[in-house]
Amino acid sequence: MTDLVVSVGIAAPAGTTWLALTDWQRQREWMLRTDVRVVSGNGRSVGSRLEAFTGVGAVGVTDTMEITSWEPPIRCTVRHLGSVVRGTGAFHVQDRGPQRSVCIWSEQLDLPFGLVGRLGWPFVRPAFSLGLRQSLRNFARFAESYVVGG
Repeated sequence: MTDLVVSVGIAAPAGTTWLALTDWQRQREWMLRTDVRVVSGNGRSVGSRLEAFTGVGAVGVTDTMEITSWEPPIRCTVRHLGSVVRGTGAFHVQDRGPQRSVCIWSEQLDLPFGLVGRLGWPFVRPAFSLGLRQSLRNFARFAESYVVGG
């Protein structure tokens, strides 16, 4: 298992941040090279399943997830069910005042590919972390101008 935690301050109320964060179909607007779709359930309750494809063209990885905790407007936790991406992930929104919030993205991942994955992780982790940080910076801009149904 390996843990990653990344956070970003957002100039938007926690409720708006939550709605922007859990607008799964629009995650492509801020998450690097990723398209997310709801594949079962309503995407807003425990047991709903999501698929996120990250890549370029047809080359990439599909991350299948099941929502295991749904606590609006505070936290959404998922279990990664794929063959490559396994473990848990969470989005947590903290209220910091009328027009301020913080979004925390955490991952607790089971590394794939056995020994090769464990040995390679120190080389992959910096790029993976950089991608998460860039995606959250993108998300902050997205949330600050978020319009429901936009």
